[in-house]
Amino acid sequence: MARNLKIRDLTLRDGQQSSFATRMNQAQIDRCLPFYMDANFYAMEVWGGAVPDSVMRYLNENPWIRLETIHKAVGNVSKLTALSRGRNLFGYSPYTDEIIDGFCRNAIQSGLGIMRIFDALNDVDNVKSTVKYVKQYGGIADCAVCYTVDPKYPELGFWARLTGKKNPAPVFTDAYFLDKARQMAALGADMITIKDMSGLIPPRRVATLVRLFKKNLSIPVDFHTHCTPGYGLASVLSAIVAGVDIVDTNCWYFAGGTGAPAIELVYVFCKKLGIDTGVNMEAVAKINTQLREIRKELNQSVFGTEKPEPKPFNPLTDTLPAEIEALFDKAIEAAQRDDEAATIDLCRKIEAYFGFPAPNELVQKAEIPGGMYSNMVAQLKQLKAEEILPRAMELIPSVRLAAGLPPLVTPTSQIVGAQAVNCALDEKAGRPMYTNKSSQFVGLVKGEYGHTPVKIDPEFRFKICGVREETPYDTSKYQMQPNPELPEAGGVKLAANEKEVLLLELFPMVAKTFLTNEKKKAYEASKPAEPAPEAPQAAAKAHEAITGNTVTAPLPGRIISIDVKVGDEVKAGQEVLVLEAMKMENSVTTDYAGKVKQILVEVGENVATDAVLIEIE
Repeated sequence: MARNLKIRDLTLRDGQQSSFATRMNQAQIDRCLPFYMDANFYAMEVWGGAVPDSVMRYLNENPWIRLETIHKAVGNVSKLTALSRGRNLFGYSPYTDEIIDGFCRNAIQSGLGIMRIFDALNDVDNVKSTVKYVKQYGGIADCAVCYTVDPKYPELGFWARLTGKKNPAPVFTDAYFLDKARQMAALGADMITIKDMSGLIPPRRVATLVRLFKKNLSIPVDFHTHCTPGYGLASVLSAIVAGVDIVDTNCWYFAGGTGAPAIELVYVFCKKLGIDTGVNMEAVAKINTQLREIRKELNQSVFGTEKPEPKPFNPLTDTLPAEIEALFDKAIEAAQRDDEAATIDLCRKIEAYFGFPAPNELVQKAEIPGGMYSNMVAQLKQLKAEEILPRAMELIPSVRLAAGLPPLVTPTSQIVGAQAVNCALDEKAGRPMYTNKSSQFVGLVKGEYGHTPVKIDPEFRFKICGVREETPYDTSKYQMQPNPELPEAGGVKLAANEKEVLLLELFPMVAKTFLTNEKKKAYEASKPAEPAPEAPQAAAKAHEAITGNTVTAPLPGRIISIDVKVGDEVKAGQEVLVLEAMKMENSVTTDYAGKVKQILVEVGENVATDAVLIEIE
């Protein structure tokens, strides 16, 4: 009897997020759905990750409606999947059980079938509540073990070795990953995913982990990876040969590069191996007809340019040249004999033939996620300090180790990367490292994100946070977001129901803007048409001439809170506002004691580097 392999299609969530900045609108999604109805994927990842934030922030669409619309179109043919960050859900803060309960209940009622749950620290305590509520409301709990690698520490010099100094022992061993998987299975996980969010797992390592998990677990094992450093297709092939139950893929025009491997290439391998995926490739070809046009639309609207696309390929109708057909056969043979170098080389040649992006050598050598690297580059470009990138990259291992060696996955990858940049900037300015630190880095070191893989030095924690003991986030002090009435929308509440309240909790700034605009539009539409009044000229903000000391923006970003008011007495070193930059919250302090004379910015305002924020006299 033929072996079966289940396929989870990522195209409508991770695929578009990895390649097109999560900009697919509902109309574009709708064009694909009739064909997804026939495609018979085991699962479709359509929600979670950056989707709920992006559809509100950039597309002015309701995330709940997206999930419900897809479910209505596809029904139960494929299980709809979302990606969740454990007790952080889709946001960056830990939430109470009450919110996790409400979120899981509403998601499953809206059509969600599988919740993939991971924690950025692989702290199993952080996935408990979501597993509990997903299962309670009839969903499938897919617990993900985040794959990561130990840092590449600088080589020790002669004298360091002579005095007995050693680099830290490896932490992320096969035994470490198996232990995490076993703990999650014991919680009630219905399946386990090896989640290689950075594409760093090579073929031999994933084959070893798949065999280890299959031997020691009684639940299905899924493998998720990306193609960024050039291992993706080879590692998926090796996982299949090793007996994995489910693999994650994208449809052709959203595959490869920063995304997952193409279902079409996996199909060819499976056909040669005598494995049945159950996927209707005729329907997939029709999906690709739509995706090719959508890809062109997204390239123009998001990037303003036409990125090269892979050459068209339909495995049902296209005959491959004999030499390419041979590459597939040789790759299978190499994976079966565990020849890692040959498997990688052959799979890269297959992808090169079809025109998929070449491996990102920098990400491969640095062994950090591509998104983390691009965030660091963007941060330094905004600061006009690109020249310190090499030093920031050098600092990543020491910053990461000092913070307890967190896996590099959202949000810890951004936290560590941003802090390495801050440390390099401190060093360049002649300040002690860790003078500038984001509130997220402080929270990570303090213990608010959970238990780190290695213990943090109490003296380092005291230096960063002012406490020596690990201090978990206290959910008893959690305060719900305000839900005011909106006079400009006829006095209705900002959040009208539980789903809108949940959006407000998970994405306070973005959801507030989105919901306010929605309520105002509905209110305006309900009123009888009136002649539009002439728009008054907006008055420029009047500020007094600055004569005192100033607090300026250390980097470009958005003001998310102002902690003082005019007339307040402040001390040197006191936090006066919080600036969001590169998804990190940065505490801005005053170097001067005195009285707040004037505040020159508002919450929600975007500011440039060195913009004057507050005057102190």
